[in-house]
Amino acid sequence: MAVAAVHAGGIADHIHPEPQGFVRKYLFSIDHKIIGIQYLITAGVFLVLGGLLAELIRVQLMNANGGFMTPDTYNEVYSVHGSTMVWLVIIPMLTGGFGNFVFPLQIGARDVAFPWLNMLSFWLFPPAGLMLYGSFLMGAPAAGWTEYPPMSLQGQAGTSMWCAAIFLVGVSSTLTGINFLVTLLKMRAPGMTYTRMPLFCWAQFVTAPLLMIATTALGAALAALFIERQFGVPFFDPTKGGSPLLWQHMFWFYSHPAVYIMILPVFGIVSEVFPTFARKPIFGYKMIAFSSCSIAILGFMVWAHHMFTSGMAPFLQLPFMVLTMLIAIPTGIKIFSWVATLWGGKIHFSTAMLFAIGFIATFTLGGITGVFLAAVPFDLHAHGTYFIVAHLHYVLVGGSLMGIFSGIYFWYPKMTGRLMSEKLGKWSFWLFFIGFNGTFLPMHNMGLLGMPRRVAEYDPQFQTLNRIASSFSFVMTIAILLTIINVLYSIKKGKRAGHNPWNARTLEWQIPSPPHYYNFKHIPSVFANPYDFNEPLPYRGLEEELTDSPAPMGAH
Repeated sequence: MAVAAVHAGGIADHIHPEPQGFVRKYLFSIDHKIIGIQYLITAGVFLVLGGLLAELIRVQLMNANGGFMTPDTYNEVYSVHGSTMVWLVIIPMLTGGFGNFVFPLQIGARDVAFPWLNMLSFWLFPPAGLMLYGSFLMGAPAAGWTEYPPMSLQGQAGTSMWCAAIFLVGVSSTLTGINFLVTLLKMRAPGMTYTRMPLFCWAQFVTAPLLMIATTALGAALAALFIERQFGVPFFDPTKGGSPLLWQHMFWFYSHPAVYIMILPVFGIVSEVFPTFARKPIFGYKMIAFSSCSIAILGFMVWAHHMFTSGMAPFLQLPFMVLTMLIAIPTGIKIFSWVATLWGGKIHFSTAMLFAIGFIATFTLGGITGVFLAAVPFDLHAHGTYFIVAHLHYVLVGGSLMGIFSGIYFWYPKMTGRLMSEKLGKWSFWLFFIGFNGTFLPMHNMGLLGMPRRVAEYDPQFQTLNRIASSFSFVMTIAILLTIINVLYSIKKGKRAGHNPWNARTLEWQIPSPPHYYNFKHIPSVFANPYDFNEPLPYRGLEEELTDSPAPMGAH
């Protein structure tokens, strides 16, 4: 009722004038679709830089005595690599990129609630990345992406630059979260109730509060670290009355929910891909939607399981261990629902579908090792070893990055009007899947045998496994390069996609590719969720979207 009233001429019908000129259209655009693509391109550049740093790490570890770079340089490289992948690649791609481009179309909106704020959010992002990489000029941060004090207090000047850069990214994320939440609450098409929203919208709906709340804690911690480094105010230095544990609490109060900021949108992506390419209704729509809420709530209650080795009182360890294990239940519900969706379906193994299926395999393994690490005795044994490196990458590369590739191959035709090469795409998938597992699977064994993480030199007994991991990492890099080549090649040479090459059923596929700046000539009405492939499309008011009839005045 409230949604329908809004569409009678309220906020949902607002639209900015058509952008004119290259600068307003493509640089300082307030169109959510252009901003989404800006995020994807910028984060793609940082993916290349972060990937190059990863390969430098793997080259260093080919030999037990290192020798490729000094230990100090090695510390800087892995610190900036981790910071890049978390804050400049995965989060911006999933929220700023896919979030901006896809969900306003899926809810039948003409734009996000605050287009100018959206543009500001994006333009905070590239300077933050430049600041992070500029830190190499003055001595980059060297205490890992976690930057625990007191090491971060003793770091070179670039550590302060790191604080400022990540703080800027945090402001950008917080503004994006506010914008997305208001848009989803106030600008859904008439009839689009919460239980009729596409599951990608549900994923963004749950992620937005995480961006707003958790990032605030990180911002406060970064500000405190910056102030202590620059002005000597003792927040974390124990010799001056500060507490290094305070940083860990604040950092992980953000960073554990941040794991879900980096994976919940991926759950939304694969929840769109599976029913489309299995030609079946999604199994357990409400279970998938509501389990996302459970994961988000539980995500705020488990930060201290990262701190079992910090001297935490034993009576506090047990509740954090149990709560962490509980997250496996809603996550398992999703995996069961996706597998049940595939079961008996007429599966089309497109590249997007292959990456989505690969995601289930690798993310599930990362989730299982997460349950191991939730157990205090196991965590005390494996903490600080390569087992953690393996677990983290199975979640964030095998999970998040695999989902991002699935989303790129799925929505590229909507963004550009062109299809990507399926042949190149499938080469990219298989090389990535093989390269990824060849790189990170051996690290579980290395960790259990006791190889510590974040070391530039190591015991020679681990050299063979490290050489295997490094060799497969080059295969994974080739796979990523193939996808980048595919993206660039297909912009001009790809086959024309038409408006709906996958016969998908959500609203973004019912309008031209790429969409007009106003999205819809008429805001459609919705009367069911979009996943029942046995029924006609559940929309009214889309009859003129694919015709040459001019857009009504209200759309301008």
